[in-house]
Amino acid sequence: MAKEITGREENYSQWYNDIVKKANLADNSAVRGCMVIKPYGYAIWEKMRDQLDKMFKETGHVNAYFPLFVPKSLFEAEEKNAEGFAKECAIVTHYRLKNDPDNKGKLMVDPDAKLEEELIVRPTSEAIIWNTYRDWIQSYRDLPILINQWANVVRWEMRTRPFLRTAEFLWQEGHTAHASKAEAISEARLIHDLYAVFAEEFMAMPVLKGYKSENERFAGADDTFTIEALMQDGKALQAGTSHFLGQNFAKAFNVTFSNDKNEKELVWATSWGVSTRLIGGLIMTHSDDEGLVLPPKLAPIQVVIVPIPKPEPELMEKAEEISHALKALGISVKIDKDETKRPGFKFAEYEMMGIPVRLGLGKRDLENNTIEVARRDTKEKSSIGLDNVVPFVENLLDDIQENLFNRAKSYRDSHITLVDTFEQFKEVLATKGGFISCHWDGTSETEEKIKEETKATIRCILLDAPEETGVCIYSGRPSSKRVIFAKAY
Repeated sequence: MAKEITGREENYSQWYNDIVKKANLADNSAVRGCMVIKPYGYAIWEKMRDQLDKMFKETGHVNAYFPLFVPKSLFEAEEKNAEGFAKECAIVTHYRLKNDPDNKGKLMVDPDAKLEEELIVRPTSEAIIWNTYRDWIQSYRDLPILINQWANVVRWEMRTRPFLRTAEFLWQEGHTAHASKAEAISEARLIHDLYAVFAEEFMAMPVLKGYKSENERFAGADDTFTIEALMQDGKALQAGTSHFLGQNFAKAFNVTFSNDKNEKELVWATSWGVSTRLIGGLIMTHSDDEGLVLPPKLAPIQVVIVPIPKPEPELMEKAEEISHALKALGISVKIDKDETKRPGFKFAEYEMMGIPVRLGLGKRDLENNTIEVARRDTKEKSSIGLDNVVPFVENLLDDIQENLFNRAKSYRDSHITLVDTFEQFKEVLATKGGFISCHWDGTSETEEKIKEETKATIRCILLDAPEETGVCIYSGRPSSKRVIFAKAY
């Protein structure tokens, strides 16, 4: 089965698509640019969703749900936001079909069923939510509002790739309202930190934490905090963003509150989100030419037990015993009960699925009171005593999680390159890729010219970037801080 995957070095894009297909994560759909998330792919999303949801609730947030459709007049209310998403909008203009008199058996749009106002299929929900918040907020006692929504959104992308960029995708979007600027900024930073913890501790994906340049900010935001990850082809992936929206949406929708002095003030806002593109990040951070590699904390199946050569009663009895003990520790286990496939085929299949640990149990193993343990990340195999296999596997899962993070971090760190000239910049992009740390003069004009000439963008300005006197690699003008450039997904 592994031979069916295009090699990473041969064609990275095809390698990625092959894993999505062969690992049964997603499939094409009848709608151009949309995907069907298959059960195994959705199980990974559920693991992500459940962990993030727990983290949101632990920080005081609650879930709600808002409509899929946004009246066009509401969508237009915050101009920057509307302009930023205008080219990606899907629009509903009619509410009924009827039989086509000129084409029997076919349907046509009923011209008499035109909507009085066109509806935007949400690309993001700030407009519909802030129109609602106007009715919910009167006093400082109504604040803060800390709401998250799990939803789907539509952004009519022209060039799509499963998980990374699709016309419809799943995500969560938080929308919070606050009485002060300081509180709103603190909220945006809190979620920024939360996303980084999730990426590193659960996805085993190291990230750079920073904020966006004005050109790269979310449309309608005063500031956008971002986590940026590096994929194995040297391209960056924006893995999560948290936006300080200032009072822009409060002004657009006239959302005010009476403070403790009974004075009217505009509300302060944040929004933040991550999406199913994280599954794409998971694939590209860890996987290899044998298929998917999953960190144990997000693997739907953490351990698979394969009776060899087939599931005979005495082998199944021991497998069930091991499975029961592992499940008691909260470890997810599958016992292979298929009698038609050979062990070698099964091993390749489970490697393709990225299951972190495989246990192979044969009659000779039973006689010797041992079991073969294979780890997916390094492909190393060990013969472990049956009496010790449960604690061994428990510790091994932690070791695999840590190893995947360290391996990804080593790659990331070795692909952060400091350059001081534009020639060096272009050479690193062409030969090495990765993150490039360099001086920039702070102007949108220079940023755009670098993007036009190299397709590289400012991924972030690091939060902990030190002050450093230098000159912009492009314009030669003074600069006080390095920023991070890269080509990106």
